[in-house]
Amino acid sequence: MIKGIIFDYGGTLDSGGDHWSEVIWDAYRQNGVLVDKAQFRETYVYAERELARTRHILPEHDFHDLLFIKMRIELQHLCEMGVFAPQEVQEKAQAIARTCYESARSHIERARPVLEQLAARYPMVLVSNFYGNIESVLGDFRLTHFFKKIIESAVVGVRKPDPEIFRMGVRALGLPAAEVLVVGDSLRKDILPAEEAGCKTLWLKGKGWTAEEDAQTHPGTIRDLKEVLDFLTH
Repeated sequence: MIKGIIFDYGGTLDSGGDHWSEVIWDAYRQNGVLVDKAQFRETYVYAERELARTRHILPEHDFHDLLFIKMRIELQHLCEMGVFAPQEVQEKAQAIARTCYESARSHIERARPVLEQLAARYPMVLVSNFYGNIESVLGDFRLTHFFKKIIESAVVGVRKPDPEIFRMGVRALGLPAAEVLVVGDSLRKDILPAEEAGCKTLWLKGKGWTAEEDAQTHPGTIRDLKEVLDFLTH
């Protein structure tokens, strides 16, 4: 019997299960940044490592701020690779950030009725690998009030797929792990470590980072957050 819920954030609430690289890749094409997929994937990884290495994201930055900083790093890297014009970095970074931000807002608004129904019945905690600004992001999207506690990797010093970050969520709920449902978009980073921590799980499966990930299966797979309500009803 489920008595509490842990949600992942990025990829779960803000992209409907799709890996964020796919959201950004679509935004590149929508805004006329024409690089091949291999070049894009290289610069995506470069930017993630740069954000982990250097503190570009500050606690007060909302999601649009974060996206603009990240897109600027990506496009500057493409300039260094010789496949993008330096004079276009600022304009295109703004355009791609805006496209991604609006996509996130759209997905969050679709998720909101589900969160409202769940929060009325269950205590909920959010557990996220993030950059130290998740409170500002949640505040901008009006999501903070749904969660009893926010556990962010950059703040607590533990990152998924370490099961300990889910154990922190379980402790915050004050429930046995077997009575906690974890909902996330990553089999490797959310579902498997949450199960190792003793939780029940639902995998919101969209388009992943690799073909291997796309091919993986799990008995708790869902394709839409509304299916969480169905799971808890039956």
